[in-house]
Amino acid sequence: METYDVIVIGSGPGGYVAAIRSAQLGNRTALIEKYPTLGGTCLNVGCIPSKALLDSSEHYHKAKEQFSAHGIGVGNLSLDFPQMVSRKNDVVDQTTGGIDFLMKKNNIDVHHGLGSFVDANTISVAPTKGDAYNLDAKNVIIATGSKPSSLPFIEIDKNRVITSTEALSLAKLPKSMVVIGGGIIGLELGSVYARLGTEVTVIEYMDTLIPSMDRTLGKELLRSLKKIGMKFHLKTGVKEVKAAGRSVTIKADNKKGEELTFKAEYCLVSVGRKPFTSGLNLEAAGITTDERGMIPVDGSLRTTRPHIYAIGDVIKGAMLAHKAEEEGVFVAETINGEHPHIDYNLIPGVVYTWPEVASVGRTEEQLKADNVNYKVGSFPFKASGRARASMDTDGQVKVLAHADTDEILGVHMIGPRAADMIAEAVVAMEFRASAEDISRMSHAHPTFTEALKEAALAATGDRAIHV
Repeated sequence: METYDVIVIGSGPGGYVAAIRSAQLGNRTALIEKYPTLGGTCLNVGCIPSKALLDSSEHYHKAKEQFSAHGIGVGNLSLDFPQMVSRKNDVVDQTTGGIDFLMKKNNIDVHHGLGSFVDANTISVAPTKGDAYNLDAKNVIIATGSKPSSLPFIEIDKNRVITSTEALSLAKLPKSMVVIGGGIIGLELGSVYARLGTEVTVIEYMDTLIPSMDRTLGKELLRSLKKIGMKFHLKTGVKEVKAAGRSVTIKADNKKGEELTFKAEYCLVSVGRKPFTSGLNLEAAGITTDERGMIPVDGSLRTTRPHIYAIGDVIKGAMLAHKAEEEGVFVAETINGEHPHIDYNLIPGVVYTWPEVASVGRTEEQLKADNVNYKVGSFPFKASGRARASMDTDGQVKVLAHADTDEILGVHMIGPRAADMIAEAVVAMEFRASAEDISRMSHAHPTFTEALKEAALAATGDRAIHV
């Protein structure tokens, strides 16, 4: 039986990053993955393929709706949906192939098969073909991720009632789709199909979209997505989903208690994700999960067994690939005797619709609830010269700063390239910058990032220049 310093179970962003950092630190490292390709949900059926389709659909939408204003004639514009999906598959293949290369580069042993505990130090690997075998581990990192959640009364048949996984590989463009859930995944995929011409209806139980983010962002995003034809029913609770033939019927009650009926070719169930620990045989290692199916860990991400760690979607916190990556590095360095840190307040959240949505730090609602004395500065993209030049004037940047110290407490933005711009706010907050610090930094003109400077100026005594 081979012995490893570190065995990582699960090859998603948290797992493969943990394996790489462990190997960099001189540990003999193994990575166990039950699927044929590495990369987990994110690279195979999540972050990467969805972004490929989001970019393709936005290109098509701009060609259809905006190119003429730029003086570009496209003639008889056509859509080759199978080619769009094929390109998405190529992007996935290139990305997962890159992980294979990184494993070889870092001398990490990859074992394909279902990994499960025999005891606290022994991991069984059961390949799809062949006999199971055991590996001995001095340290174990559980990074098995999550899978889509559903509602108790919904049967996901993966044919007409689908999850995000199936939505990424439909054979042809649907005429209609109902999305249950107005969170990040549902809105991203819903916007893909809406831009391509599908009639998309979103049903959300809460009274706002992306309810975990600052409410300003949800309101702005609702307005933008309506412009591409998406329909919304907020404060509406789904109570029945039935597939029959080539359609799905959905029944729901709105805020007035009235029953609404929807019919579509597909129903995308997007009500969140849940930890995936099935098959791990955690009990054999002396580990139990909580009422939400998550693995309890301490401040060092150790489970109840001090040499077994858990990261990413199987533990508490936001289910984000980059959060898992940070935890992977954190655990690898902790095992090596180092003292890393993670500030969970500074893990940014992003919605890759167009306009994009990005957020870091505390929301205005959280500050109000905690009675924090804060001030607000905002700047609309319609006042940005760069945004006008690119015809991307929807959205705004909002900076929240402490009223007494001027320290930045949160930055929330919706607009062009917000996913990239949020990094400036993360850096500023990591070094506990004030709003005035950002307001006095030179930002290249014309750029989208000037909106952040203007919002910071607005937060420091209403000093914004261009609005």
